[in-house]
Amino acid sequence: MRKLVALLAGATALIAAAPSERVDVGARILPPPVAPGKAVTPFIKVSGTTIALTHVRIIDGTGAKPLENRTLIIADGRIARIQASDARLPAGATVIDMTGRTVLPGIVGMHDHMYYIARPDLHDDGHADVPSPLVPQMTFSAPRLYLAAGVTTMRTTGSVEPYTDLNVKAQIDAGALAGPHMDVTGPYLEGPNSPFIQMHQLKDAEDARRTVAFWADQGVTSFKAYMNITRAQLKAAIDEAHRRGLKLTGHLCSVTYPEAATMGIDDLEHGFWVNTQNDPGKVPDLCPPTVGAPTLTGMDADGPEAKALIRTLVDAKVAITSTLPVFEPSSPAYRPLGTDALAALSPQARSDYLTLRSLAAKAPADRAAARAKLWANELKLERAFVAAGGLLVAGPDPTGAGNVLPGYGDQRAIMLLVEAGFTPLEAIRIGTLNGATYLGLADRIGSIEPGKIADLVVVRGDPSQRIGDIEAVEIVFKDGIGYDSEKLRASVKGRYGQY
Repeated sequence: MRKLVALLAGATALIAAAPSERVDVGARILPPPVAPGKAVTPFIKVSGTTIALTHVRIIDGTGAKPLENRTLIIADGRIARIQASDARLPAGATVIDMTGRTVLPGIVGMHDHMYYIARPDLHDDGHADVPSPLVPQMTFSAPRLYLAAGVTTMRTTGSVEPYTDLNVKAQIDAGALAGPHMDVTGPYLEGPNSPFIQMHQLKDAEDARRTVAFWADQGVTSFKAYMNITRAQLKAAIDEAHRRGLKLTGHLCSVTYPEAATMGIDDLEHGFWVNTQNDPGKVPDLCPPTVGAPTLTGMDADGPEAKALIRTLVDAKVAITSTLPVFEPSSPAYRPLGTDALAALSPQARSDYLTLRSLAAKAPADRAAARAKLWANELKLERAFVAAGGLLVAGPDPTGAGNVLPGYGDQRAIMLLVEAGFTPLEAIRIGTLNGATYLGLADRIGSIEPGKIADLVVVRGDPSQRIGDIEAVEIVFKDGIGYDSEKLRASVKGRYGQY
């Protein structure tokens, strides 16, 4: 017990900060690495001061053509150099033959939660006896699943237990837990009428400003507005976040995309799926029951209205977060969870997933067709946004119908970008370097080049030709230490949905 108290005290010291109007966000997300502790070392597969990955294919994350049959040298946790496969190796290096493997940058997950949405008393017809979904924290399983899949940096993009997330980050940074670097987002900035019983409901603009100020002082490094926030509350939250050098994103509904862009929002979640600007009966500051479906259905990516919206977002430097996995049940090619992902689910989570998947399969033809049109329009709009110069980042949003899991969903987000029409190399860049660029960390992570932190993913095969190979992860390097993906996943088998 004495050791536990000491550990928690050390973690608290790491996140506690004197009130300050501006923070060094990069240093908080990526602090100097420390030696892994006792609970982390069982998952380490490769370590050493100098490591040489020989005969490896390199996808550098910039969108450039892969480099074939190279040697990548890691020294003191950083990428030292890339050299020809027959060049001399550093003396004393740990040498690993990577023939048939590809190394790519660590995934930067931009919509990654630390919780699971539970559905108590879910019935076969899809209704539940409890009116509000519950959001249990996945403190044990989520960090391991993210790291196992190659997510080396993640944004929590809305927290229901922000103190827990801050302490998990602190313990990961202290070497006491295995997991990614974390950009901890504060609690949801939500207005009245929220369906989530665990969320604070803002009273007014001053409450929004005060909430941002308080959690910035606790150590969070970003914020997220939610569906029922008012324009006045959103503007106050954005201004306070920016005053402190922090960014704010939003899963909006009550506020439209053009309104949010005018206020200075930094990012919009879920692509174009939740923009309500053209929903019939839209009332200012209220989320309509249609939650954006009419706007997305009627927006032609090549039409003047979409072009005007995209130009507004690009000119205002508003990023868009693609979260295709959470909407994949709308795709005519909806893919079921694989065997490994199913094995990660707790018995109750697995039952809920199968129930919801069965309901999706039984949807009437007209409803399925309407959802398919939403899906098709979303893919076109994301391509159009990038073509116009917009910054598209990616994340899975592991909630929804139970079909999206930490880590597995991050891989799937990149794969679905290829389905959307991006090339594999473009999709990988969106899932790596673009996320690092948004976070202001592109000088340290997001691509493979000398001097950057050695946050890397080793997969079997060639994702530049077969994007599905991104799922075949063997080793994940974080700060130059190689973690065993299989061991990390095995350690949480059957636990996601439980804790």
